[in-house]
Amino acid sequence: MSNIFKEVLRDYERDRLAAQKILMARRGLLYERLPRIEEIDKQMANFGLCLAQMVLQRDGDEGRAGELKAQNAALAKEREGLLYENGYDETFFGDIYKCAICEDTGFAGGEHCKCLKQRLISRYFEMSNLSRILEHENFDAFNMNYYSNIIDPNHGRSPRENMEGIWTIALNFTEKFGERFENLFLYGETGLGKTFLSNCIAKELLSKGHTVLYTSATQLFRHVENARFNREAVQKGDAALLSMAYDVDLLIIDDLGTEFATTVTTSELFNFINTRLLTKKSTIISTNLSPGDLEDFYFDRITSRIFGEYTTLQFIGDDIRIAKKQGLV
Repeated sequence: MSNIFKEVLRDYERDRLAAQKILMARRGLLYERLPRIEEIDKQMANFGLCLAQMVLQRDGDEGRAGELKAQNAALAKEREGLLYENGYDETFFGDIYKCAICEDTGFAGGEHCKCLKQRLISRYFEMSNLSRILEHENFDAFNMNYYSNIIDPNHGRSPRENMEGIWTIALNFTEKFGERFENLFLYGETGLGKTFLSNCIAKELLSKGHTVLYTSATQLFRHVENARFNREAVQKGDAALLSMAYDVDLLIIDDLGTEFATTVTTSELFNFINTRLLTKKSTIISTNLSPGDLEDFYFDRITSRIFGEYTTLQFIGDDIRIAKKQGLV
């Protein structure tokens, strides 16, 4: 994760340098056409420097400061008038950055800009091969024929009927996302399509412009351990990912229960779940554990929030991967 973070910051540096070159070229063109604008910019810069020096030197000459501000305002008005009269507007300088909020720095208001979070997520997807996976694992590629029509006596319905119900809930989840707050808890044996369905939801929401972070429980809690106990450079990347895990529109934690559980990881899991519930940011959790096993594995504060605040979806049937290998469908 630290390497991804560094690569993204290097991308920002390249974008910022490219924007500065465009800015200098446009400014040079403007100064060539309107020399008075260059004079005004120099004067305004000098006034700004004088005001800064007065603050640093604690010069309490309010009259002089007021005079400088008035002159600066007059120059700004003259500049605006000259630009308008000659057919220039704010777009002449305003479209050079990929992100106008942070001006390609990745930071706004002392915090990570939303564009930085999305770049990290996108790069994280690329590095983990998820972007390629989502090309094939989406709602259009979902095949209901992998689920049997034979009634399962333990559940009173067939795996296909069960999956059709889950499918409808998943589609409604994506269609109403942002309008209705909902969380999903997917559980059942391995190979029944939990990860595939999570990928379908991720793909759909990403295509709609939502921020989505998909991570396995093992990966997520490895970042937790690094951020807590590793004080080297890796911490920056891990801390950034953990920040995203709290802030993204949708967090998907796959294979919960496969991680090496410690007091730190279970505590952080509770924090993820509880904070995202409080801030009404949706979460999807999938696991091979049964509800009973989950209660044995984690403490009550975690399981009570999952079973009380999440829509629980049980997957039943036979391992789809075996059916694929055997060419049964």
